[in-house]
Amino acid sequence: MDSYDHNSSEKAEAAELQRMIAIEQQKAQFQAQVHNFTDVCWDKCIDSPGSKLDSRTETCLVSCVERFIDTTLTITNRFTQMVQKGAH
Repeated sequence: MDSYDHNSSEKAEAAELQRMIAIEQQKAQFQAQVHNFTDVCWDKCIDSPGSKLDSRTETCLVSCVERFIDTTLTITNRFTQMVQKGAH
């Protein structure tokens, strides 16, 4: 194997490692978001834990999670727009 093949192989491995790291970071961010809205929505909607959710509690949880996701997407989109404007 000449130095070109060796260098090319190292670059491919580095790119694959970077891709895997990015995927793991995305997973960790997703898990952190789930944990965050679980905490927020639990505190907001659950008065006292029981064996099953009543319809009011279930509706509250669904609405809370949807608002949390909508807000997160809005903030993420706005941040992306700001970054793109800064790059141009």
